[in-house]
Amino acid sequence: MQLLYFGWVRTKIGSGRETLDPPAEVTDVRGLVEWLKLRGDGYQEALQDLETIRVAVNQEMADLDAAVSPGDEVALFPPMTGG
Repeated sequence: MQLLYFGWVRTKIGSGRETLDPPAEVTDVRGLVEWLKLRGDGYQEALQDLETIRVAVNQEMADLDAAVSPGDEVALFPPMTGG
């Protein structure tokens, strides 16, 4: 699974992109985020408040209940503001 991080999520995690193999029981975005939090303090800090995280699965906006599978691209980013 390709993970992309943007904005302050990227800053706190310390990387903009990584390829990971989550365990088989990770089947949705919420499960993926919970699993990522176990990877260290940066992940925990970046993903602690799920209301401040936006998600896209395969470049389509998604909610926390959206399904994910091993070949997916999942992007995590802060809410965007216009100007």
